[in-house]
Amino acid sequence: MASEAPARSYGKVFDEVAAEYDRARPAYPDQLIDHTCQVAAIGSGDRVLEVGCGSGQLTRSLVARGLAVTALEPGRRLISLAERNLEGPEFVNARFEDAPLPRGHFKAVFSASAFHWLDPEVSWQKAARVLAPGGTLALIQYCGLREQHTLGDAEAVLSALARIAPEIAADWPPTRDLAEIAAGVKQRRDNVSEVWAWIGAQDVAHTHAGPLFCDAQIASVPILVEQTADELNALLRTFSMYHRISADQRQALERENVAIHERLGRPIRSSAVAVVVTARRADLS
Repeated sequence: MASEAPARSYGKVFDEVAAEYDRARPAYPDQLIDHTCQVAAIGSGDRVLEVGCGSGQLTRSLVARGLAVTALEPGRRLISLAERNLEGPEFVNARFEDAPLPRGHFKAVFSASAFHWLDPEVSWQKAARVLAPGGTLALIQYCGLREQHTLGDAEAVLSALARIAPEIAADWPPTRDLAEIAAGVKQRRDNVSEVWAWIGAQDVAHTHAGPLFCDAQIASVPILVEQTADELNALLRTFSMYHRISADQRQALERENVAIHERLGRPIRSSAVAVVVTARRADLS
């Protein structure tokens, strides 16, 4: 069984808040999923693996496109919700690092907002191993996007976070504009793990991933998010960082978001971008 670094153990909290996770976490844009399927040259009946399916936010989109999905999820509550939400996938309650998976079996490996929770000593090599020759790795997540028209709201929310929970704010992922994201990907495209580390500001880069994949590229869909304080707080409760601060800090943060919402007199606006990084399995012979 693969060892688990302490920081990566924080991901266990998602299963503890499974019902709220199911309600608050967004799905992914159809445009992004269609693009990914086109890049991977996959369609109805093709076998794909989803790593960390949660309660089915991405799984639903894969099933809708007729793909034969094997969905892994270590959380018992989350996978129970996914099974209740969807018919068709083969659900497997296991960590990716530990799951027995056939070599060269899948035309694509998908992971949405989950791959950074895996052990990088295992994840990149195992993803390449279970892919068929020429198969595609597709990593998806939302990132903050720096845009002028939402900057004021974003700064108000982050300022509250910095004041109430500076230990969390210090590690908050940076917001970048689309040009900066694209430039960073271009500089790192020879190693997909470095691309993914750059996108999510996560410690997942590994030198051994470089030779395993080729043709790393990114696609993105910018999104304007408008939320009430209740909606923003519900989403925050599904973040691992929220559960690493004290109960007093959590309550203060939620109260501040209510105050921001009331002060604005409208929904709190933020800019986000749904991104997918794809890479093709290199010839491993």
